[in-house]
Amino acid sequence: MSSIISAIGISTPPYQFAQNRILEFMKEAHKLDVINSRRLEKLYQVSGIAYRHSVIEDFGKNRGNYTFFGNNDRLEPFPTTSLRSTCYEQAALPLSLEAIENCLKPINFDPIAITHLITVSCTGMYAPGLDIELVESLHLNPAVERTCINFMGCYGAFNALKVADYICRAQHHAKVLIVDVELCTIHFQRENTLDNWLANSLFADGAAAVLIQHEGTTDHKLYHIKSFYTEVITGAKKEMAWRIGNFGYQMQLSNKIADHIKDGIKGVTDRLLKKANIALEDIGQFAIHPGGRKILEVCDEAFSLNSEQNAHAYQVLHDYGNMSSVTILFVLDALGKKLKTKRRAEQILSFAFGPGLTVESMLLAYA
Repeated sequence: MSSIISAIGISTPPYQFAQNRILEFMKEAHKLDVINSRRLEKLYQVSGIAYRHSVIEDFGKNRGNYTFFGNNDRLEPFPTTSLRSTCYEQAALPLSLEAIENCLKPINFDPIAITHLITVSCTGMYAPGLDIELVESLHLNPAVERTCINFMGCYGAFNALKVADYICRAQHHAKVLIVDVELCTIHFQRENTLDNWLANSLFADGAAAVLIQHEGTTDHKLYHIKSFYTEVITGAKKEMAWRIGNFGYQMQLSNKIADHIKDGIKGVTDRLLKKANIALEDIGQFAIHPGGRKILEVCDEAFSLNSEQNAHAYQVLHDYGNMSSVTILFVLDALGKKLKTKRRAEQILSFAFGPGLTVESMLLAYA
């Protein structure tokens, strides 16, 4: 018997911005001339993103009215890492609580039954942290077992799902709540570099909560967790990096990432499917982390996907952008709603990518 994803809940901050509005902010912030403004416009036009959410209201304001960034032409005083961390502490809890409510309330699940709590984030951390704040806010048993997964990048939710799966397979009565919150936009960098162009065109804020239980202990079944497989492409480790600087977390992001994924994803898939003893032909749906439009396109090409098999990933990218580790949970939520409408069982192949370069894969079955 397998572990079950019983429910998923998502939430976004109150400030939603059209991609074109963020473009205008970035042109001014990077102090671009006409030629580079046009280049940046092309990058935004092909991003596949229409909207993004942020806990920072300034992305929708004109200079002179900023409250997070400074108001001179260098955005000075530019927010320090300390100030950004304070912003994270203030915003992470309410956003997480909204996602938890959206996860548990529809299935009438009482949080007091939670035995294990796993928090995930690569955009902020503090101690006593979000995990303890959630124990207090949800009135969880003070003996609840807590695990924090931090700074792993866009594949962090996969590690949380693995830990939850291991717990539920070992302790059949465990009730594991995963809470994943990413506030990527608080780490905006103003320097006029290609890395910053790419990062600032993609990333957004959001949160998700997931309830994991053992199959034999619940009637609420969204996905069966079947198998995991991970692999590191060490030759590409310099293509993506995430380091803490004096003015927030600094992203190193290469435009070669999609090419490395294209070269390595079929091998990873073969080894996952061999481990699970199923064939690629048995896979009906895909749940791919939309790290960017090009990443989705190379996966489409690698697996010869039709428009329906990966549409939910493109839709999440379109509506929300890349929310780092949270994004794959938005994709699984969207796919689950689609399959519920179709009322059919499906084998699902899921991927996420991050620093390393790490390729995480997972096999699910729609319950």
